[in-house]
Amino acid sequence: MVDLLPSSDLPPEFSYPVAFLRLIDNGILDFEPWQLLFGEILVEMRIGLGERYPTRQLVPFARRINNDDVACWDLDTGDIAIVHDWASPGWEQRARFPDFKAWLRAAFDEFIDYE
Repeated sequence: MVDLLPSSDLPPEFSYPVAFLRLIDNGILDFEPWQLLFGEILVEMRIGLGERYPTRQLVPFARRINNDDVACWDLDTGDIAIVHDWASPGWEQRARFPDFKAWLRAAFDEFIDYE
């Protein structure tokens, strides 16, 4: 079992989507170029994003291994935000997906084409 953020570190209205939990239950943690976040790395990423982008409510769940992009639940908009971590505030937004399943489909397409 992987360590996700405890409910005490999450907003009360947020819960992990079933599709995300199914990935973890099935051991699908890496699908290059994306890697799911858990444990200390996840905690550090959540804290770091909060410090670098304090006006946003982001819950990270995956990162690209070949750049600084981080996939997050954007609690302000209700969708998935791809944030280019370490970019200047206001310049960090790279892409949006309407929900986790849409992001996952795109991530698996990238996995198929990744070399």
